[in-house]
Amino acid sequence: MKAVTTSPDRPDADATPPADVDVVLPCLDEAEALPWVLDRIPAGWRALVVDNGSTDGSAGIARELGATVVHESRRGFGAACHAGLEAATADIVCFCDCDASLDPGQLVPFVREVAAGGADLVLGRRRPETWRAWPAHARAGNLVLARMVRRRTGLRLHDLGPLRAARREPLLSLGLTDRRSGYPLQMVVRAADAGWRVDEYDVPYLPRTGASKVTGTWRGTVRAVRDMSRVLAEPPSEGAAR
Repeated sequence: MKAVTTSPDRPDADATPPADVDVVLPCLDEAEALPWVLDRIPAGWRALVVDNGSTDGSAGIARELGATVVHESRRGFGAACHAGLEAATADIVCFCDCDASLDPGQLVPFVREVAAGGADLVLGRRRPETWRAWPAHARAGNLVLARMVRRRTGLRLHDLGPLRAARREPLLSLGLTDRRSGYPLQMVVRAADAGWRVDEYDVPYLPRTGASKVTGTWRGTVRAVRDMSRVLAEPPSEGAAR
């Protein structure tokens, strides 16, 4: 089986974080959470808030708080993430949910490891702070998918969470095509096919602000699992570059 390093701590969390980093924040009606999230973007990094059709003024709030706003009219988590990746200009690109469930400041050691060449892709293993942070149906779906990923790729991952970091150009070279819930999984699968080194860090997982657009209900969870199962059924990608 391929090795995945899991680190329970954030090494050198107080050290100066690497520069030249863009943080992609897919956003759909997250006006309430945005101030908390953007306040925690490490100094010197650029926040790319990808507005995916918000009707609560999220784009305006993000702009007022100093973020760069990217508009993506095609609905879908993957569509928003990929629009942010294409709009990014930094060498290293991070991804983080925009619902205040994850602190983007936790990305500092992720970026440090990628910049140092210790890993090609670093993922966050969510550790719920309260039972409300991760409902039973969402945990069950994630457990099933983690096992499926192990069988498909050999990576012993525990989570497929949205907090992650990698270099922009290699990410683009993966040729990601999913534009819905399967996008984060497709990134991991194609990275594994390309022989990337994948590391996993423990990160605190907080109760999100507002209702989840994907796993807030059993129906949403089933739909997400279906999308991701389709990704796992894809044959190994050809030409995926490290």
